[in-house]
Amino acid sequence: MAANKRESRASQQTGRSRNIENAQTRLEISLPAVERFFVRMNREMGLRSGATFVRLVTDAEMKRLNTRFRHKHKTTDVLSFPSETRTTPSSIKRRTIELRGTFLGDIAISPTLAQRNAIAFGRSTSEEICVLLLHGVLHLLGYDHENDCGQMERVEAKLRRRLGLS
Repeated sequence: MAANKRESRASQQTGRSRNIENAQTRLEISLPAVERFFVRMNREMGLRSGATFVRLVTDAEMKRLNTRFRHKHKTTDVLSFPSETRTTPSSIKRRTIELRGTFLGDIAISPTLAQRNAIAFGRSTSEEICVLLLHGVLHLLGYDHENDCGQMERVEAKLRRRLGLS
């Protein structure tokens, strides 16, 4: 137990946990709290702990990524970078079984925009980061809310309820 507390304190100080890197300094983020959610989410979805890497980035970095990969010259709250192209799954359970043991990809999250979203939606910043993390993982699994007639939204709402997110 003492080793876990030391590890948590070290994670806070270095800005890095096992699967999440805090590469921004504007907002103080509780990495252990986000990491605990990440572990619960992976368990609930049947994913292994190393299936995804998450980086919390500045707005400038997010704008650069969004411009480079989506040709949108503005910042955004979350971007997903799948390790390979995937089609929309017929079911989340089937997809996670197919991909068990596979590295899904990377997720970038802007804590600054997460904080703005949190205020608008009446959540804490940490809770909003968890919402964005779940959203990003669904994209890595092949869901695309821009083209799937609400399928991703339904799956995300169900998982939010199961994971205790509003």
